[in-house]
Amino acid sequence: MLAPISRPIPFLHFDHYRRLPKLPPQLSSSEGRRKPGEKSHGISTRSDKAVADLYSSSRRSVSDENRLNELVSEIQSCSSLQDVRRAHAALLRLVGTLEIYFCNNLISCYAKLGRLKDAREVFDGMSDKNVVSWTALLNGYSRMGSNDEFWEVLKLMVDGNVEINSLTLCCILKFCGKVFDFEVGRQIHGFMIKKDRSNVILKSSLLYFYAQCGRISDAFTVFDGMERLDVVTWTTMITACAQTSEGNQALMMFLEMQDLGFRPNEFTVSSVLKACADEKGLRFGMQLHGAILKGMYPVDVFVESGLIGMYSKSNKVDDARTVFDMMPSRNTVTWTSMITGYAQHGRSEEAISLFHRMKARRILANSSTVVSILGACGSLRCLSLGKEIHTQIFKNHIDENNRHVGSTLVWFYCKCGLYSYAAKVLETMPTRDVITWTAIVSGHTQYGHDTEALELLNRMLREGVDPNDFTFTSALKACAGIEARREGQLIHGSVSKSGSDPNVYVGSALISLYMKCGCVDDAFRIFDGMPERNVVTWRTMVLGCAKNGFCREGLKLMYRMKDQGFAIDDYVLSTVIDSCGGDDIFDAMSGLGGL
Repeated sequence: MLAPISRPIPFLHFDHYRRLPKLPPQLSSSEGRRKPGEKSHGISTRSDKAVADLYSSSRRSVSDENRLNELVSEIQSCSSLQDVRRAHAALLRLVGTLEIYFCNNLISCYAKLGRLKDAREVFDGMSDKNVVSWTALLNGYSRMGSNDEFWEVLKLMVDGNVEINSLTLCCILKFCGKVFDFEVGRQIHGFMIKKDRSNVILKSSLLYFYAQCGRISDAFTVFDGMERLDVVTWTTMITACAQTSEGNQALMMFLEMQDLGFRPNEFTVSSVLKACADEKGLRFGMQLHGAILKGMYPVDVFVESGLIGMYSKSNKVDDARTVFDMMPSRNTVTWTSMITGYAQHGRSEEAISLFHRMKARRILANSSTVVSILGACGSLRCLSLGKEIHTQIFKNHIDENNRHVGSTLVWFYCKCGLYSYAAKVLETMPTRDVITWTAIVSGHTQYGHDTEALELLNRMLREGVDPNDFTFTSALKACAGIEARREGQLIHGSVSKSGSDPNVYVGSALISLYMKCGCVDDAFRIFDGMPERNVVTWRTMVLGCAKNGFCREGLKLMYRMKDQGFAIDDYVLSTVIDSCGGDDIFDAMSGLGGL
């Protein structure tokens, strides 16, 4: 039995649905057919196309049949909403009550056009539904990001004892991958194993699910067990490796797939470019760029956006701009990649300038564009443009409830000192996760509103949201700001309960807190237990020792700091000299390179 998972709705126990008996392929004149006016009981599992053919042969003329085929073809083409509605109306005039086959095509088409309300109306109006009907609606909700509706319909489907097929399982797995729901996807995998459901399409969906959830080892297990590989499966694995800091593995797989005779497509190339951010990867990426220019690999707007992202992440923003300027056509993704490159490297003015150009060309912004440009506005305290973008979020139907958009808005208003605005955004968000809470806690801490930051942390904990390392770091800075030793020790206890040593940021914040409160021994215990230290950690220790009168210990740390390859800046040096004083200090400093 599958373990229950906490969902907005009671979770689905796939082991417990009833298998409905299969009907014979040929029905007699009475067997299995409802009488006129008789209501349906249960859910049909007959092939919808077979039913349509059966009714067609017994009730329709050849001309009607030809017209029906034309209408179904129009619906399946999904060319425009107007055409589909016209075909829908013509179907109703021709046959009255629509059979399953026609309804399923309408649901699928309306869903592809994003008209989920129309799709649901067709679905709800069906007297009989089969697995194709349910799966078509689920696919629509998944494609449009209607998560609550997806879970609702899936629960109704299982409660109604509909026999789930492979396409339904693929749909659920892909949805779980999109929303990073590892627990539910893992249960689906267990169900597949128990029911011996396995084919190439299912395994590809399972691979996508594990890859999206960052479960690389599980993804490789599925990948290695696949009887047949194709470009899509290779690309899925390369993308997964690139997204989970396994860049070298992504590059090796890119070469291996070509050695085995698979030709990368545009998606493969754009994925491998994401793995080319470090020094070694950049060299590979630049060689790949050269091969692209020579026509050795396919290129499209996504590949060029990948090149922009690669150069931007490697702090070669001007090279990224060269690629951008040479592009024959650009889309929202391209513009956003370039704006993000500028914003992330402190070139906020150029990010804003490019955003104005993007608007002038009537290129619509998406949530990623909004996050990047709000970051640039916050860095420059550009309140007017930030407010304008906030307005555009509503005007252009960009999802304010998207956690990244909402969190960035909170951060932006905190950065501009408008804490009441930040609080309003926070309150309007239907779900407040750790990213949102951390944004407002850190925003208050940055500007010395330490007491308010700790109050917000308490609210966050009361709502049942667990802090992450960034939250802990901001909260510890707030404790240090008001020398709240007791609160800091409580936070330290929470960090310790995680069972791992504090990372370099949390560790540095703990050292700063204990030094500020005069607890030098506690600071040394944290420092000595840290697996990794950066220049901030060393500076905090040296300055803390000097300001607490532990001059000899501070000097020893300076020696160690220099031996570890960290530069000793003038501020650290002058602070130690001022705090310790005396002629002996200069003799001791001579060992630091004659400083």
